Amino acid sequence: MILQLEGLEVCYGKSTAIHGIDLEVAEGEVAALLGRNGSGRSTTLKAIMGLVPPKAGRVCFAGADIAGWPPYRTARAGIAYVPEERRVFANLSVAENLALAAMRGRPGYWNPARIGEIFPILTERARQPARTLSGGQQQMLAIGRALAANPGLILLDEPLEGLAPSVALNVEDAILALKERGTTMLLVEHNSEMALRVADRASILELGTVVASGTAAELSADTALVHRYLAV
Repeated sequence: MILQLEGLEVCYGKSTAIHGIDLEVAEGEVAALLGRNGSGRSTTLKAIMGLVPPKAGRVCFAGADIAGWPPYRTARAGIAYVPEERRVFANLSVAENLALAAMRGRPGYWNPARIGEIFPILTERARQPARTLSGGQQQMLAIGRALAANPGLILLDEPLEGLAPSVALNVEDAILALKERGTTMLLVEHNSEMALRVADRASILELGTVVASGTAAELSADTALVHRYLAV
């Protein structure tokens, strides 16, 4: 397993957001973390990345316990984070966003040409300032920027948030294309149907606790479980 969470606990002040969860992600697979708003999904990603400190537990990545590491050190170890807010560098061009990520990343498979195979719009608009891109195009750039660092694991937080249905399908297709190329991803997504389509395995969180886990096919087939924990 490239990522293992063991007894991870995260608190905000006196409130416990994550209650000792265990989670595994194998190299080359897409794992999904599902649940309603407030279930602790995004907090889990932030704890892995080092954006919030864990109170207890282990975060093991590629054999090292990285729990409590600062985000820059986690990134250098090989984890890339695509936040819900995208946070592209608005005044830099598309090409400059990718180049900056590559400078801070590691050598490897992903270069601008290969990223352009997944997201052709990034090649077409390489000289365009990121602020002038649509929301969907900025999401593609955020994922492309993560790829440019050649990470061992990408954390995707709500990649379809706020996107029009047609654009969301394009992003879903891109995630499937990345999966076909062996990209390891941990996905948080409110659209559970999409997440279970692209994922190999999934876990469901409720109030900071893992209440179910299994293959994506198993969870998709359990309609009672999906309705109980994921229905709006």
